Amino acid sequence: MDRWAGGLSRREGETGLGQSLACRPDPRLSAHVLGYAGSHYSGTRTVVRRIAPIDGIKLIIDFENLDRRMLAANGAGAHREPPSPVVGLRTGPLVFEQTGTDHGMVVGLTPLGAHALLGLPLRELPAYAGFAELLGPRAARLVDELAHAPTWSARFALLDRRLLGWLDPDRRLASPVQVAWDLLNATHGRLTVAGLADRVGWSRSHFEARFRTQIGITPKAVARIARFHHALRLLCRPDPPRAAEIASVCGYADQPHLNREFRAFTGCSPTRFLSLPDQET
Repeated sequence: MDRWAGGLSRREGETGLGQSLACRPDPRLSAHVLGYAGSHYSGTRTVVRRIAPIDGIKLIIDFENLDRRMLAANGAGAHREPPSPVVGLRTGPLVFEQTGTDHGMVVGLTPLGAHALLGLPLRELPAYAGFAELLGPRAARLVDELAHAPTWSARFALLDRRLLGWLDPDRRLASPVQVAWDLLNATHGRLTVAGLADRVGWSRSHFEARFRTQIGITPKAVARIARFHHALRLLCRPDPPRAAEIASVCGYADQPHLNREFRAFTGCSPTRFLSLPDQET
């Protein structure tokens, strides 16, 4: 499964019986949509889902009223999540404490896709916004349609149709911001902010300000996330390299630096995070 949906979400506690699957979007959506995932889990105990930062925006579509609170990585700052939350780019883990049936879908959006769908710079994305709050009655209707569709294939096809109709092709990121975003992800975060500013022809201060407004976080933060994903993919190989080698390949100063970044992004050590059962497989 693509990295935005799988390998980045771990479930602690009773998982119960369930299913999950993923699907790529219509090719015409490739610049806007990272992918779709669907899941249906049932359990009787409270479950904690630990979600590491991804290189996109997550639209979580709830089919049932799930009792869920978002917690900070250290267990502080709990608040009740709105139904079908939209989760923007971030540099720390999300920790959801939830009870009851987990039945719904996740749509992974690129920054371009989120901007084209929501019509606002990502820095203006409310921290705890719901899908219906941002898109109104049509979003609520889509959630209902998806919940009542007969199969997962029908749900994925319905998302394709709706997003192809809703995404505004005239809503674009500034070209230098899009170029910088693409370069950071293509190089696994190995470019400096100064080097990126030179590449796009802007002063560093102007580049950083425009990037943060349109993407929601700084270029340095995006570089850190890209390095983290590169390290995580290597760690998840069937026969992974040694941690010190991964640190060197990914551009970390040393293995302790890798471990610190991993804790910052997941709230736990690499060994602990990888030992947790997958929520999405």
